[in-house]
Amino acid sequence: RIGSATSVSSTVINNRLQELVRLFKERTEKVKEKLTDPDITSDEESPTASLPTAPVPPQGEQPEGEKVAEEEHYCEMLCCTFKYRPWLDRLRNYQFPSSIDPLTNLMYVLWLFFVVMAWNWNCWLIPVRWAFPYQTPANIHCWLFIDYLCDLIYLLDILVFQTRLQFVQGGDIISDKKAMKENYLRSQRFKMDMVCLLPLDFFYFRVGVNPLLRFPRCLKYMAFFEFNNRLEAILTKAYIYRVIRTTAYLLYSLHVNSCLYYWASAYEGLGSTTWVYDGEGNSYIRCYYWAVKTLITIGGLPDPKTLFEIVFQLLNYFTGVFAFSVMIGQMRDVVGAATAGQTYYRSCMDSTIKYMNFYKIPKTVQNRVKTWYEYTWHSQGMLDESELLVQLPDKMRLDIAIDVNYSIVSKVALFQGCDRQMIFDMLKRLRSVVYLPNDYVCKKGEIGREMYIIQAGHVQVLGGPDGKTVLVTLKPGSVFGEISLLAAGGGNRRTANVIAHGFANLFILDKKDLNEILVHYPESQKLLKKKAKKMLKSNNKPKDVKGVPGDSLIIPPKPDTPKLFQAALAAAGRTGGKGPLAQLRWRLRELKAIQA
Repeated sequence: RIGSATSVSSTVINNRLQELVRLFKERTEKVKEKLTDPDITSDEESPTASLPTAPVPPQGEQPEGEKVAEEEHYCEMLCCTFKYRPWLDRLRNYQFPSSIDPLTNLMYVLWLFFVVMAWNWNCWLIPVRWAFPYQTPANIHCWLFIDYLCDLIYLLDILVFQTRLQFVQGGDIISDKKAMKENYLRSQRFKMDMVCLLPLDFFYFRVGVNPLLRFPRCLKYMAFFEFNNRLEAILTKAYIYRVIRTTAYLLYSLHVNSCLYYWASAYEGLGSTTWVYDGEGNSYIRCYYWAVKTLITIGGLPDPKTLFEIVFQLLNYFTGVFAFSVMIGQMRDVVGAATAGQTYYRSCMDSTIKYMNFYKIPKTVQNRVKTWYEYTWHSQGMLDESELLVQLPDKMRLDIAIDVNYSIVSKVALFQGCDRQMIFDMLKRLRSVVYLPNDYVCKKGEIGREMYIIQAGHVQVLGGPDGKTVLVTLKPGSVFGEISLLAAGGGNRRTANVIAHGFANLFILDKKDLNEILVHYPESQKLLKKKAKKMLKSNNKPKDVKGVPGDSLIIPPKPDTPKLFQAALAAAGRTGGKGPLAQLRWRLRELKAIQA
């Protein structure tokens, strides 16, 4: 009877048997895959090794390592204990490197900054102290202190840094101490460094403290140009520094000219003529103003009177025209190099607009093309990334591709377990494409020959009867179309429309490129084909209809009663007999009720 203890037990047993059958089927499939492909790892967790645990110290005591680390931060002095900072301990234990890479060592760039500051002190202040009466017996000790501090920096650069610089010889990087020292001693820079440190200061005892005796200190110009090269290599916007440096060249030329003008005025006599400096106001500012008007050839200057003044003015005019034209030309080159990318972008866009206007392309299409140019340029700073990378060697292109794309491609389920070198070769074939809002990435029914990886933005998968229902929105890092790469027969057809929701930047891998790579990796090719078949099989598997159990009954339902037998039962029922047919009829009704 329905609801009896026997029927309830039968239902529980039936459910349990179905679960056991399902588990046995899953285990059988796993064993088959393990036998056909030994590379597949088992899903069972490996037993964890029982590691011996360290004894817990008693309460109030600390482990020995922590005690030592704590004691290292304390020092005892007299009867007191003082705690010093860890950075002071690191500074005390710091060891100067035995060799320095001049191309990548930032500490060396910082040291060059101090050397260049000392060089600028000599270049800017020696002419001022020679021409203007700013060096007096009252402040001579301050000038000498800074002078000898700069000499100390020069000396440390020679003894400590230049003798430890690595160099390349025959393609090898030489870092041997003796070889580095000999290479520096044979170089032209060592000779210039020796000349710039000539001890002409001993003549102070004979002629007095004359700043011109320190003029050889200005010959350390190689450090200045090396600092420029190293600094431009690490700056993201090096053109800004180039503009500042070119401006400094112009200011320095005006500075030297103002010093010469004051010297000429003092030689002729201050205020002796209308051409010389009259001695009123700030001497440096007034002379600098005269130098600006002379070098830039503004005019409005008083006419020279004496032969010395005429010759000096003529030399100033010639020098001013030459120096100013050189500065303007160099500034033009710096600004042109800084805006070269922007100029290329504008020329490409203008050529495209001219082409579209010639063929009378609709305005809607022209606006979309302009939008693509603007977004592509502002998002990645260039129109085509391949133009930048094509100049690099293959190894450097691979390093850049790994840093940019490997984290995304390694997450694709289709490529997991493949040869790592095959993944690296595939990274170099990826193309970056920008899609505008509502652009179709792929359409339903077309042959799929590409795989897409979303780098930035979102895309939407459309479906439904009208083909406009949003089925899913894919985010950055998602991958779609990967099965099309390995489908036989020239690719499989797309099953849905995919459009860009807003601006989207996608990486594309062509089927042709992947096939060229897989020729050299047969094992990975077999694994990819197997995974593709499995993914296609899972995608094409029909889903269970709602209301119908997905698992079949362990005891299948009995077939329907034959029609002739049903007629005999009906006849027995009409006669009201109680024979075997009537009992059989009652039994069949009970079985149907239990089954229902």
